[in-house]
Amino acid sequence: MFFWYGLIPIAGASYRRYKWSKFRRHFDELRLHPLLDYSQYRQIGKDGGIFRFTGGFESITDEHTLWVRDENLTIPILLENTQSWLLPMQEDEGVPEAPERLKWNRLSTLTEGAKVFVGGLIKYKDNRLSFISTKENPLMVIFYDCTDTVLTDGIIRAGRTRNEYWNSITPVSLAVGAMSILYIAASFLNRPAFRLTVITAFIAIFVPILPMLPPGLLFTVLYRRLAWHARKYRSYRDLAKLPLRYLPPGQTSGILNTGEKYGYVQFDELPDSGIPLLLPEYPTEAKKTKWYVFGILDSVLDSAEGSGNLQIPSKSKDPFVSFGALPAEPHSLARRYSAAAYTTEFLAWVVLLAGVGINITFIMMILSLLWKL
Repeated sequence: MFFWYGLIPIAGASYRRYKWSKFRRHFDELRLHPLLDYSQYRQIGKDGGIFRFTGGFESITDEHTLWVRDENLTIPILLENTQSWLLPMQEDEGVPEAPERLKWNRLSTLTEGAKVFVGGLIKYKDNRLSFISTKENPLMVIFYDCTDTVLTDGIIRAGRTRNEYWNSITPVSLAVGAMSILYIAASFLNRPAFRLTVITAFIAIFVPILPMLPPGLLFTVLYRRLAWHARKYRSYRDLAKLPLRYLPPGQTSGILNTGEKYGYVQFDELPDSGIPLLLPEYPTEAKKTKWYVFGILDSVLDSAEGSGNLQIPSKSKDPFVSFGALPAEPHSLARRYSAAAYTTEFLAWVVLLAGVGINITFIMMILSLLWKL
């Protein structure tokens, strides 16, 4: 039972978590490459290069070529060996649903002007510059409906599955496990000495649905709430580390591919300059630590108190560059959220298993009474 109901689905869940982690890392790496504009487009050589590009959906051809247009460029994207994704809209401060993988027939139904993010290799093919997918540089194509400035946060937060246990191999594994247990129960059905074995086997068949039965259902509701919080903490951990991608190790500032100087400035109190928070919720840790404000360090603004000049980071020309405030040093903040995520996830599984255990005990008592009648 443990093999089919536990080990196989958990292995599938681990693989699924790894795939989403790879998805987020790929997008995070693409953020470090230039955002393609007309001047860079004119300078691309025959070997091509890695770029990002955003624009509106224009058309799609039978040759699996997607055309994306911005104000100055129209770029073809060869979708062969490419996965396309649809980013869900964010409705609250929680973690949104995972991006949906789009099939070819869905792409053809998109309305003209739908926003598209493309990241990967662009090079000459058939005498024209096209985004293409290779084994070394897989192409990332994401359709979205938000501003470019919040796209990064949206992808990092959404790029994780809500229910990892229920994956593509779970139904098959549960079905095979149930058939195996049913065979065992049938083999010992006419042997009174193995009455407990038969009862246990019949209960084991229904283990996957036990979390949805009372009285353990209350534990399942609590488990889902704790699992939701664990997923949220993991997304906050990733959001806290986003600005560090632009900084050399051990340095407080670095140069972006736009030529701007990027870094952070520490404040005892958050400046009243319309600086957004890099975390969706107001963090209580802010009351005990300094504020770390990330952005472009080239500008110097007057402080609101009139106490002289104060360097306040500003937005980058690149909308994908993180701009905002964190309530603590990013590494320590990420470690705290990581610890909170693992602790909450552990508690969630303890609660779920406790509910299943209560249901198993309750069912065994009932079956034992019925068997004696």
